[in-house]
Amino acid sequence: MLNDIYNKRIIELAGNIPRLGRLPDPDASATAHSKLCGSTVKVDLKMAGDTVTDFAHDVKACALGQASSSIMASRVVGSTASELRELRETVRKMLKENGAPPEGKWEDIKFLEPVRDYKARHASTLLTFDAVVDAIGQIEAKTKSDTKQPAAAQG
Repeated sequence: MLNDIYNKRIIELAGNIPRLGRLPDPDASATAHSKLCGSTVKVDLKMAGDTVTDFAHDVKACALGQASSSIMASRVVGSTASELRELRETVRKMLKENGAPPEGKWEDIKFLEPVRDYKARHASTLLTFDAVVDAIGQIEAKTKSDTKQPAAAQG
């Protein structure tokens, strides 16, 4: 039943989203949009090496997109790029392949598990994870291109 996915904890998470807004000088920004429902999540990310040091987001999404964004925002700082990529894959598998929800600091994602039965809601639930991984990829690409810059010609 649809009421299962809009459980009390989802509503609480959606109503208390931390880190709303935008960063003044992010290392990268990324937007994820669901054509199906119109939800959009924009994230700003700062990293030092492989670790997230700051995060902000603008969330224009349904309760499920808001809830997943709330979980992301409350735990993303201090996370590594590989951890966040693995998290996105775990959530995708939880929704689309009957996989188990993540454990540890990301265990609140278990409250999104009933969404797996509603394929039309998968995209909005995954928006924040997709945007964060996109931003990480941008930062890594920028770092690679910066290190490959040829040395200035000596005069």
